[in-house]
Amino acid sequence: MKESIWTRTRAAAPARETLSREQIVQAAMETLDAEGVAGLSMRKLAAKLGSGATSLYWHVQTKDDLIDLVIDETYGEVDVPEPELAGWRSGAMLFGHSLRAMILRHPWLPEVVYTRPSLGPNATSLGSRGLVLFGAAGFAERDVDFAMSSVMSYVFGTANAEVAIRTAIQNSGQTTEEWVSDVLEQARVAIADDTEMQKSLRRRSNRDLATMHNEAFVFGLDCLLDGLETRVKK
Repeated sequence: MKESIWTRTRAAAPARETLSREQIVQAAMETLDAEGVAGLSMRKLAAKLGSGATSLYWHVQTKDDLIDLVIDETYGEVDVPEPELAGWRSGAMLFGHSLRAMILRHPWLPEVVYTRPSLGPNATSLGSRGLVLFGAAGFAERDVDFAMSSVMSYVFGTANAEVAIRTAIQNSGQTTEEWVSDVLEQARVAIADDTEMQKSLRRRSNRDLATMHNEAFVFGLDCLLDGLETRVKK
């Protein structure tokens, strides 16, 4: 594995250099949010900033380094409540919602977040505060690590599915309502002989897609926290 930008000694930029790493990261995030990972390049970013590529390389050596920096920036957006203020379960619920909202704001994130360790200051701060939050529940030894990772895995999994659906709708050229209508009509044909699936389809019909996603997320997170709570009470 190549050396991480977070463990590499950072070279000082020349005194005349006016471009900052913070400016570069912000511009990169804007590009990623608008165009995805494929739309980000050092050349395009330099043009966006009105700077030469050499200026970028004083701060960031490669595109991979840049993505590492932006990933860490996204983790800085996640709220991890203090257990003394919210209680561990309410805090975990708020943490889950904040993490989900962050992923949905940055739909490119699932494409890259699993391919590299998150070692930046925001990621490590989130991890530390999260362990304090889940530790307040009373989990023993490694269970606190497993409890937090279970919630994060659930949130990433459900949010990644939402991102995939949003991307499919965007690529289809249809509105959300048109896309959902087409999917439901195809489903009606495919499950014409399946009574149980027909009941499920009727429950989903005439429902707003965003509302269904929100309700499903809350239900699943509640169930997960119910299960974690029983582990503490053993």
